[in-house]
Amino acid sequence: MDVLELYRRTGALLEGHFLLRSGLHSPLFLQSAALLQHPLYAEAVGEALGKLFEDEGVDFVIGPALGGVVLSFVVAKALGARALFAEKDGQGGMTLRRGLTVNPGERFLAVEDVVTTGESVRKAIRAAEARGGVLVGVGAIVDRSGGEAAFGVPFRALVRLEVPQYPQEACPLCREGLPLEEV
Repeated sequence: MDVLELYRRTGALLEGHFLLRSGLHSPLFLQSAALLQHPLYAEAVGEALGKLFEDEGVDFVIGPALGGVVLSFVVAKALGARALFAEKDGQGGMTLRRGLTVNPGERFLAVEDVVTTGESVRKAIRAAEARGGVLVGVGAIVDRSGGEAAFGVPFRALVRLEVPQYPQEACPLCREGLPLEEV
C-alpha cells in the first residue's frame, strides 16, 4: 500500500508553512483526519499497521484524542482487540474517561497518525500505564521524527518520511515571510 498516495488522493498532504503541535515549523503537513474520514482507507491503514504487531498479543490499542481515536479503532479491529483513547486531563497530561478501563497486566499497543516528537503518544502511554497496562509497541502511520522518536519498545511505522522541521528562530520559511498556518 502506498500510504503517501492515499494522503495525496484525499487532499491530506499539504504544502506550505505549518506550525506543528510540537512547536516546530515545517513545509509539509499530513492532515490524517482527511485520510481517515474515508472508512475504506482507514480500514486499510489499520490492517496494515495491525499486521506489524500481530504477534504481540495485544489486549487493547490506545491513541491520543482526538487524532488517535479512529486509528486506534481500526488497528484494534484488525488485531481483535479493544480500542481506547486518552483525553487531555487539563494539567498537561492525558487520562482515560467515558468508562474506558485497563485491567492491570493487560498488554497494549499505542498508536498515532504522525509521530514528530512522540510527545502526544507518550501521554497516552502514561495514561494506560497508570492503570496497570503493559506497553508492547508503538505504531504510526507516518514517522517523521528522523529516527529520533524512541519508546523503549518496538516502534514501527508504515512510512518513514524525512521532512525538514525547524524551531521558529531558525525557520527559513519565516525568513521568507511565508504565512504560518497553525494545524
